[in-house]
Amino acid sequence: MPSPCDSLIDDIEDMVSSSDPTPHERQSARKSIMPRFRKKKEPLSQEELHTDSLIPGTQKIWMKTWGCSHNNSDGEYMAGQLAASGYKMTDDPTDADLWVLNSCTVKNPAEDHFRNSIKKAQEQQKKVVVAGCVPQAQPRMDYLKGLSIIGVQQIDRVVEVVDEAIKGHSVRLLGQKKDGGRRLGGARLDLPKIRKNPLIEIISINTGCLNACTYCKTKHARGDLASYSIEELVERARQSFQEGVCEIWLTSEDTGAYGRDIGTDLPTLLWRLVEEIPEGAMLRLGMTNPPYILEHLEEMAKILNHPRVYGFLHVPVQSASDSVLMDMKREYCIDDFKKVVDFLKEKVPGVTIATDLICGFPGETEGDFQETVELVKLYRFPSLFINQFYPRPGTPAAKMEQVPAHVKKQRTKELSQLFHSYNPYDHEVGERQHVLVTEESFDAQYYVSHNKFYQQVLVPMRAEFKGKMIEVDIYEAGKHFLKGRPVEDSKPFTASIAAPLQKGEVSGLKQEPMANGFQGPSSSMSSPSHLLIGSYSVDREVLKKLIIGVTLAAAILSYIVEKLYT
Repeated sequence: MPSPCDSLIDDIEDMVSSSDPTPHERQSARKSIMPRFRKKKEPLSQEELHTDSLIPGTQKIWMKTWGCSHNNSDGEYMAGQLAASGYKMTDDPTDADLWVLNSCTVKNPAEDHFRNSIKKAQEQQKKVVVAGCVPQAQPRMDYLKGLSIIGVQQIDRVVEVVDEAIKGHSVRLLGQKKDGGRRLGGARLDLPKIRKNPLIEIISINTGCLNACTYCKTKHARGDLASYSIEELVERARQSFQEGVCEIWLTSEDTGAYGRDIGTDLPTLLWRLVEEIPEGAMLRLGMTNPPYILEHLEEMAKILNHPRVYGFLHVPVQSASDSVLMDMKREYCIDDFKKVVDFLKEKVPGVTIATDLICGFPGETEGDFQETVELVKLYRFPSLFINQFYPRPGTPAAKMEQVPAHVKKQRTKELSQLFHSYNPYDHEVGERQHVLVTEESFDAQYYVSHNKFYQQVLVPMRAEFKGKMIEVDIYEAGKHFLKGRPVEDSKPFTASIAAPLQKGEVSGLKQEPMANGFQGPSSSMSSPSHLLIGSYSVDREVLKKLIIGVTLAAAILSYIVEKLYT
C-alpha cells in the first residue's frame, strides 16, 4: 500500500532541474550586481539626543495630594517609590516633567481642584498620572480619558505606571489585592516612602469600611473593610521609630472597625502598639464611627489615658437628628453618640472629642437642624468640622429631594457662628504642660507642638526643641491654639530613639557605600539621588551621564558603519 506522501513531493536532491543555473554560474552573476545608492545621513549631535525625555527614571516628578491622612500616607509611599527608582521629586510644578495627582472624592470642591489641575497640566504640556479615590470610583469620567490611573490598592506599582506614562502610554491599574480570596488592606507597609514630616509616620491600619452611608463616595473607591495584620502594623511602627519618628498617626476610613474581618479588634492592636512607643513619643488615633467604638469604651478609655497616647478621639456625628441619621444610614442614633462622649469625658478627664457635622442633608428640616445646634451648645466641641452638603454623583443621597442652596448656606453660616462664639481653651491659661514639638506654623513664626489632649500649643522656634518633649507654661489661648513659654529649668527630652531622616529622604531602604561607587545593603538609609537596581543602587547623576555617553557612542558607531557600507 503506498504511503500517503507518495508522489506528492520528490526527494530534496531531485528538486533541482537540469535547466537551473549551477552554483558557479550563480557566483559569476553577482559581479554584475551594482549596489543601490543610499543618501548619507548627518551624524546625530549630542544636543539631538534628548535622553531625559526617552529614558524613564531620569525625569522630575511633582505630586499633589488632596484629602484625608490615609490619602496623604498613600502619597508618601508613591513619592518614596518614585525617588528610590531614580525619579527626582520636586516642589515646583513648572519644573516637573510629569504630575502625579492624588485625588479626594469626599466633596465637590476637592474634585473640582483635581479636575482643574489636570487641565492646567495639559495646558502646560505636562504628562499626567492620576491616583486616589476619584479615578478609582469613576475611571470613565470624560476628563480622565487617556490618562494613566493608579488604583488605591495599586500604589506599590506607581513606578510601572509612571514609566509607561513617560513613554507616552496609558496604563490603568484598578484591581484589588487579595490573598486566597480574602481582600487585603492594600500595598505592603514596608515600601519606601518620603514622609512629608520626617517626625510623623502615618499608618493606615485598614482600608474601606462596613457602612453604606447614602452620601459617601469614598465607599465606591475604598470598598469594604480590609485590615492589615497586627504583626504588619507593629513592625511598621517599630521601623518608623528606628528612623527617628516621634509621633504616629493611625488612620483609615473607620479605625473603630479595625480587625472585624480578621478576627481581632482595635484595642488589641493598640495595646500591642503601645509596647513599641518610646518614652516621650506619642500615638494619635484616627477617626472612628460611633457603632464600633461603643463595644470597646472601657478599653478605649484605658488606652486614651496611657501617657504615650493622645487623649483625643475623632467621632463624626454628622447630625443630631435621628431622622436624618436614618436617611444617612449611619447605623446609630444620637443617644449612642452621646453615650460615647459622656463616657470618655468621665473616664478620660480633659479628653478632646472632635466631630463632623453636615448642614443641609436632603430632607433635613429646620427642627432637625436645631437639634444639631443644641448638640453643639451642649458639648462645645473644641474641634468641629462643619460641611455644607454636596450631592456626590452615584450616591443615593444625590437622588433625594435636595434642601435649597440658600438654606444650606444659611445653616452652615449659623453653625459656624455658634462654633466661633466660644473659646474652649481659656481655662488652660496658667497651666504647666508637657508638649511634643513636631511641626512649624504656617506663618513660620512658631514651632507647633501638642499637649496630652492633642491641643495645638505654639512655642518659640528654637532648633533644640524640634522633635523634643518640652515643658511649657501656658500664657495665651486662642480659638484653635494655646501659646506656651518654655520652663527655664526644664531640659528638652529627646523623644526619638534615632536621628530623624532629612526632609525628602527615602524611608525604608537600607544601603551601604562601597568602593566601586555602588551601594549595598546596610543599616543606613538611602538617598533619593540614587537609583534602585535590584538590591543595589547607583548615583542617579552618574547613571544619567553614563546613559548619555552610551547613547552618543551608539549613534557614532551607527554612523561609522553606515559610512563603510555606502
